[in-house]
Amino acid sequence: MSIEAKQFSMEKEKFDSTKSWLVNEINLIENNDKYLQDKIAALKKQAKGKYSEELETAQKLYDITHKNLQNYNEALSQPYFARIDFREYRRETESFYIGKFGLGDSKTGDEVVIDWRAPIADLYYSGTQGEAYYKAPVGVINGELSLKRKFLIKDDEFKDAFDEGINEIILSNSGQEGSALIDEFLRINLEESTSSKLKEVVATIQKEQNDIIRADKNSALIVQGSAGSGKTTIALHRLAYLLYKYKEKLSGDDILVIAPNKLFLDYISEVLPNLGVDKVKQKTFEEICLDVLGIKSKVITKDKKLSNVLEDNNEEKVKYVTGASKLKGTFAYKKIMDRYIRYLEKKDIEVNDIQVEGYTLFEAKEIKRLYGKDMVNLPINRRKDEIKRYFLLKLNEKINNILDKIDFSYEYMIARTKKTMEDSEERRKKLIEIYNERDTKKEEIRKRSKENFNEYFEYWREIDTSKLYINLFNNKDIFDEVSEGRIPNKLFEYMQGDLNKNFDSGVIDSDDLSSMLYLKFKIEGIPEKYKFKHIVVDEAQDYSMFQMYILRSMAYSNSLTIVGDIGQGIYYYKGIENWEKVIDEVFEGDATYTPLTQSYRSTVEIIEFANKVLKKQHNSLKPAMPVLRHGKVPEIVEFTSKQELAIKIDKIVGEVESLGKKSTAIIGRTYEECKAINEIMKKFSSTKWDLIKDTNKTLNLKNIIIPSYMTKGLEFDCSIIYNCNEENYADSELDKKLLYVALTRALHLQYVFYNGELSELLK
Repeated sequence: MSIEAKQFSMEKEKFDSTKSWLVNEINLIENNDKYLQDKIAALKKQAKGKYSEELETAQKLYDITHKNLQNYNEALSQPYFARIDFREYRRETESFYIGKFGLGDSKTGDEVVIDWRAPIADLYYSGTQGEAYYKAPVGVINGELSLKRKFLIKDDEFKDAFDEGINEIILSNSGQEGSALIDEFLRINLEESTSSKLKEVVATIQKEQNDIIRADKNSALIVQGSAGSGKTTIALHRLAYLLYKYKEKLSGDDILVIAPNKLFLDYISEVLPNLGVDKVKQKTFEEICLDVLGIKSKVITKDKKLSNVLEDNNEEKVKYVTGASKLKGTFAYKKIMDRYIRYLEKKDIEVNDIQVEGYTLFEAKEIKRLYGKDMVNLPINRRKDEIKRYFLLKLNEKINNILDKIDFSYEYMIARTKKTMEDSEERRKKLIEIYNERDTKKEEIRKRSKENFNEYFEYWREIDTSKLYINLFNNKDIFDEVSEGRIPNKLFEYMQGDLNKNFDSGVIDSDDLSSMLYLKFKIEGIPEKYKFKHIVVDEAQDYSMFQMYILRSMAYSNSLTIVGDIGQGIYYYKGIENWEKVIDEVFEGDATYTPLTQSYRSTVEIIEFANKVLKKQHNSLKPAMPVLRHGKVPEIVEFTSKQELAIKIDKIVGEVESLGKKSTAIIGRTYEECKAINEIMKKFSSTKWDLIKDTNKTLNLKNIIIPSYMTKGLEFDCSIIYNCNEENYADSELDKKLLYVALTRALHLQYVFYNGELSELLK
């Protein structure tokens, strides 16, 4: 139920006047923007390439003004999405309009629209009518919240408005315990069609999501979010919030987002720019590893490996592939790398004196003490750099001590010559020879001391970190020593052969990247440009413990947002099985765990259908709770021929389009199966379909055929699960998770096709 007509008319008038004001404000900003552009051009010409403080100031001012211009232009179609009325203690009630960007009047300095990230906006997301408070920089502000109003603005037009707590509340009648209450405003937004890019959702952020967005920065936050809970969206909105709150200390350059694959990176690529955030580094784990290691190589990604595991019928080979992958992701494997580092240290500490011409500049025992005791907490090469820097401060003093010894020895020779030879031309000639020899030797000592010093450290520091890892596997004695003989010989032989084959082919297994990076960090330290003030890890359940440790080491102050869903952990042989272990071992207890159990993506019927499979998994996860949005019950459809399959799917596509929706996805279990589906559809379907590969970098969701393991994080108006028979989806943990992932992608419609006997997972 919308607000009453009089209120609607008033809000419509407010909307129109705000837009008029915004047009005038944009004109003012454009004039200022042009003025600064011209000023910068003139100052550049005047500076002639030299540094100019005035030019630098003008450029900074222009950057701010131009960013404002972009935000104001974007806000023109929808300046705000909500209003709150709040009376601060002992003050009058004020109305605050909340939008994606804060909009201020340049003439009066008044804030016309409040930024959704501002402290007072927290009342819109988390406050309830009556006594309320929010946390501001000056402290807690108490008062009374009397109105929360939401505006429906579409295509630049004011359509409707809804008051929370006054409007009709829609109650879920699904009968499920804990079913949510939702308002009509949320329902309307959820019923929209999906698009090829993830969207910002500042107008519909819910309280449980808002708590995560505004959580403290200097602590690891782990979010277990059920399918459709908005965990990815919320993690990205959290970044926008942190950049707003800590704008003086934090910029986009300080942040890293780790996404599961390049396709997903494309899918989320517009969220941060739409929120006014730029320069954030968004990478896959493999990409960031290659960047830090400074190597260009083809990578066997986790998606490619899973695809091979799913499709390979050689059980013996699969056993070794998954066994090696599991081992390489464990903390036990990290300990092997730690022992390898200690082996290298022991070998490295066997040093000699730094000498020149038989004289000792620095003794080996002092070098060993500094290396093995005083600086033991530093990475190996940094220790050497620090020792060199420390010795460099004393080098001239050491050289002078040697020169004094040389002077002393030659003084004896000079005195002896004077004593044993009478004053003559011959004695004078002899003395000149001695003086010249002394001076030459001293000059040589000065020169050779510095050369020997630098050569010593260059030779000592020369560890090729890029080859350390492969060298470990190609020296069985060292491997046995550092692994303490705990790795079965056959598994070692498989790992050694696979590593050498990949190395010779210029390929790297993504499972080896953690160890390679860890060794580099221990030898050289973490480069400053790869230390981030905040890191977001999405689909975190798919990373190993070792990989999570690596990512933690790249974040200052333990500042990470980690989102995932154990229920979708399809990388069963290496992924995370429970968050408690991550908190205890990776973060040593210093992490906060928060569950998101409400699902906003799918209808009640689709979620309840998917939850049947989730309940059969061997985990203790609470099933996702759908918000009230009813739709068609998922259909299980039998097919007996390829042509019949294509005809039925074409009919479904027609249904989707008749509802004004856009995207339909046929989800196959594996990529090989998707290729077979593609051939069927080419031959019998009247619809054009795109086959999605793991190498795809861009995504158009209109009509696609996609492997189950690549759908995570994505959503479609309609999903069609291909051939969910007992052979394709057996009673295994992997198949339960693959099927659960596939069944939680649809927003509105879902069909499950099968040929033969329907999978037990759906019975």
